[in-house]
Amino acid sequence: MGTEETQSDRTTQHAQQPPEFLVVGRVIKPHGIRGALVVEPLSKFITDILKDKQIYLGPDYEAFRVLQFSPHRKRYLLSLETLTTRNDAEMYRDVQVYLRFEDSEPLPAGEYYDWQLLGMTVITDENETLGILEEIIETGANDVYLVRTTAGEEILLPAIESVIKIVDVEHNQLRVHLIPGLLPGR
Repeated sequence: MGTEETQSDRTTQHAQQPPEFLVVGRVIKPHGIRGALVVEPLSKFITDILKDKQIYLGPDYEAFRVLQFSPHRKRYLLSLETLTTRNDAEMYRDVQVYLRFEDSEPLPAGEYYDWQLLGMTVITDENETLGILEEIIETGANDVYLVRTTAGEEILLPAIESVIKIVDVEHNQLRVHLIPGLLPGR
């Protein structure tokens, strides 16, 4: 249900505050001798990288113009304007690839950015306040929402349709249905 950002971004963003940059991938290694990069996708927004548009590399968000971007096995090949040698490309090994949030495509209806969900008050369908959505944990099958209660306890909720009923961005609330076994003693 949630989408994007790095794990560190996920725990520091608050609801309703869009990030300036979205992490979309990570440079794995150089490719060939002309400065191309092999990029591992970290977000579905990787496909928003377009020729002649800007992307940003590393923690300082160094800007580059995209010359070429194409699928390569389960990764992507990325050629940038000023990277022309393997040594140029080597300097960016293991750095993250970013797009400006404003350059990404809007999400389909029913999908939300992590920054929209984090900080939401989580309420059951019986109007019991569980706590605040503090972290979104990616697992293989579906995300898991970590909710912190007012007593400081953690509740883990699977982000599946049978549990997550209503996402109310306007009122900063997440309505959930507690299926048996989600809470101790229930």
